[in-house]
Amino acid sequence: MAADLNNLKQDLTRRMDGALETLKRDFGGLRTGRASPALLEPIRVEAYGSEVPITQVGTIGVPESRMLTVQVWDRTMVGAVDRAIRESGLGLNPQIDGQLVRVPIPMLTAERRTELAKAAGRYAEATKVSVRAVRRDGMEQIKSFEKKHEIGEDVAKTWSDEVQKLTDGYIKRIDESLADKERDIKQV
Repeated sequence: MAADLNNLKQDLTRRMDGALETLKRDFGGLRTGRASPALLEPIRVEAYGSEVPITQVGTIGVPESRMLTVQVWDRTMVGAVDRAIRESGLGLNPQIDGQLVRVPIPMLTAERRTELAKAAGRYAEATKVSVRAVRRDGMEQIKSFEKKHEIGEDVAKTWSDEVQKLTDGYIKRIDESLADKERDIKQV
């Protein structure tokens, strides 16, 4: 029985860690006035009949603190990269120079900071929903074990409490990450 709980807990932890990693990647894509390759990495480009990450059509560079570049490998993809960056909702205005797309990072206005904080909040809420879905799956597995009479009611209650503690811990980490990102957005 303890092995089943450990396996369940490991599976839920792995899945919740994945949700937290996705949140960190999404937060990396929210600009805070400094050039960072993570800003462009979530952008998907229409290429070769499907949408692919921008990193699959070019190399992202940081030549200076307020400039990003995308060295596009295929000349025919330059327009698609430009369009994807413009339509990303990041408020960026790329400039094409041959196969190089220059992306100046403008100063953040108070209005833009508010928009970024709201976007961070949306990312955090989506991650919380993912974590709660993982919790729901765990609770369903526990109920399944109980229905099959593999565990008793008291063991199911103990396991459910463990899953809830795990979930609460991840929700707290998400809230802390959001608070850090909001501080970062307001400082710049």
